[in-house]
Amino acid sequence: MEHDGLIGSLIDAIRMLTRAEHMDWGGHGSARRDERSFFINSGASIRSAVTPEDILAIDFDGGLEQGTAKPPLEFPLHAEIYRARPDVTAIMHTHPKWSTLLSMVGAPFRPVFPQGALLGEVPVLDSPLSINTRDMGERVAATLGAGPAVLLKSHGAVVTGRDMLECFARTVYLEENASRQYLAMQIGTPYVLSEAEQEACRSRLGTPSLYRKAWDHYDAALKRG
Repeated sequence: MEHDGLIGSLIDAIRMLTRAEHMDWGGHGSARRDERSFFINSGASIRSAVTPEDILAIDFDGGLEQGTAKPPLEFPLHAEIYRARPDVTAIMHTHPKWSTLLSMVGAPFRPVFPQGALLGEVPVLDSPLSINTRDMGERVAATLGAGPAVLLKSHGAVVTGRDMLECFARTVYLEENASRQYLAMQIGTPYVLSEAEQEACRSRLGTPSLYRKAWDHYDAALKRG
């Protein structure tokens, strides 16, 4: 099959995120195929058991190029980010608990632990609506800007990466930071890393070897069942 390795990493990422309860039955992930199309899991796929047969290739307008199933209704979210950001080659749209709770009450996402600094202060799209039109996809891409992630108010999260490994690691870092921030807020005011501390964390922690460490941790958990 075309791009077997890329499809395999997309499947692994979706299954690991589902196992970790970062992605639910309605999330989706994608990987850029070329300058005009991308791979994405089908709308009907069972995320926790996604297979190669569940992966489609579609163009930026939703036209089917590989596979037979239908893409998720929110494919414009991926298409418009790929259209606006040539540097992005992987995207995850998840419905995580902790970071969504922050957006529900208007609490800004703040870097409160080292890996959280790789996300910075994540912007929020002030709409809980489904991203199922090109216009809505363009709004997501505009809110994302040049950053790594965006939260969708009372809805979920969108995380990008220059490759699948970076996208996956950023996705789990986002939710881990949000969980620590939320829990700390129940006690008092969380300490937020200073700009200097964030820069130090980004320079030391944003490496493929450390992204791989996160990947391997979740991969082992998935294989243990």
